[in-house]
Amino acid sequence: MATLSKIIPCLWFDTQAEDAANFYTGVFPNSRVVNVSHYGSAGPRPEGMVMVVDFELQGQPFVALNGGPEFTFNEAVSFQVSCESQDEVDGYWTKLTDGGQEIACGWLKDRFGLAWQIVPTVLDELVRDPDPERSQRAMKAMMGMTKFDIAELQRAADG
Repeated sequence: MATLSKIIPCLWFDTQAEDAANFYTGVFPNSRVVNVSHYGSAGPRPEGMVMVVDFELQGQPFVALNGGPEFTFNEAVSFQVSCESQDEVDGYWTKLTDGGQEIACGWLKDRFGLAWQIVPTVLDELVRDPDPERSQRAMKAMMGMTKFDIAELQRAADG
């Protein structure tokens, strides 16, 4: 995979690398599967099984590896998706929670167990507001939400 990126996230799956890459490229616009390679006779997995899928999500390269059942995802690592509108928050939330799990504070796990944060860009402005009361009202509202509601966050900040 020819790329200019020096840091490429590698996602370890048991056997779902190709399914996951196809799912993620269907969720994010301007995304694509770049290459699929398979295990050969040298193993360690069965010959012909998908080994690595190179894919891009909005230009960001990723690698999905069918490495085996030894490792699974947890919330210690997640991908944050910055959203400009409620429609964008709702769209990503709906697609990524399909077969997955809602968590809290904009966090979810998708059907493969990968954690995502679906975050409106305005949230950062609200919780960093120079008025500490406004900031704390926004923070309190945020802590009570699962999927973020931009209008409600702004109402809370405004008091």
